[in-house]
Amino acid sequence: MDAGSVIAVIPARYASSRLPGKPLREIDGVPMVVRVWRCVRGAPGIARAIVATDDERIAAVIREAGGEAMLTSDRHPSGTDRVAEVAARARAAIYVNVQGDLPFIASADLTALVAPMLAERRLMMATLATPITDEHEWHNPNVVKVVCDARGNALYFSRSSIPFARAGGRPAPALRHIGVYAYRRSFLLRLAALPPGVLEGIEMLEQLRVLENGYPIRVVTSVAPSLEVDTAEDLARAENFARTTMSGDTRRG
Repeated sequence: MDAGSVIAVIPARYASSRLPGKPLREIDGVPMVVRVWRCVRGAPGIARAIVATDDERIAAVIREAGGEAMLTSDRHPSGTDRVAEVAARARAAIYVNVQGDLPFIASADLTALVAPMLAERRLMMATLATPITDEHEWHNPNVVKVVCDARGNALYFSRSSIPFARAGGRPAPALRHIGVYAYRRSFLLRLAALPPGVLEGIEMLEQLRVLENGYPIRVVTSVAPSLEVDTAEDLARAENFARTTMSGDTRRG
C-alpha cells in the first residue's frame, strides 16, 4: 500500500449494551455493517476499505459481500484502538475511522473530512459534525454534541446539551458530532498508546482522550446529515429511511 494513500477502517464489535449484535442487524434486508462498507468503498480518494472486527460472524458477512475484513483483538477499549491495530498492519498516510453504526454515511462527507488533512500537513486529526435542528436530539444523551473555537477546532464533546443557553432554547451553534475521524498514521499510533482519560471515562467518549492530552481536533461540517444507529428506535428509523428514501440506491445491495 502506498504510504501516501488513505485507508478507511470500519471498527465493528458484536457486543453492544444498547443494541446487541448491532453490526449484523438488518436494515431493509442488508446487515448494517455491510451498508456502511458499501458507502465507504465508493468514496473518492479512499484506496482501501477494511472492516476491523473481533467477531468471525461479522468478518464472514463482509467477506461474503465482497469486502475486506481484518480480525483484531477483543481487548480494545475503543474503536480508535482497533483502527490503530489495523494501522500497524496496513500502512497508509491517513486513516479514516468510520463507525459501524452509520449505514447511510455520504461519500462526500468522507471526501470533505480528508480534504483539510491533505491541505494542512500539520493537522493530525479531524472529525465531522452537523447542525442540530431537532429538539429531541438536543436533549438526547445518545446524541453527542461538540462546541468549537474560532478556528474550527473542538473545545469539548459531551452527551449534555452544550453550549448551554442561559436565555433558554436551543442555541444556533448547536452541533451534533458524527462518529467519523481522520488521523495521520503517526498520530493514531501515538494516540492509541495513551491511557484512557478521566473525561473519556466519565462521558464514555473516546475523542476526549485527544483533547485531554492537549491535541487539537478539526471539526468539518458534514455535507449530508447522517442517521446514526444506537438504539432499537434508531434502527426502526433507519429501516423506514431505507424503504422510503433509498429505493433503487446501490447501497441497498
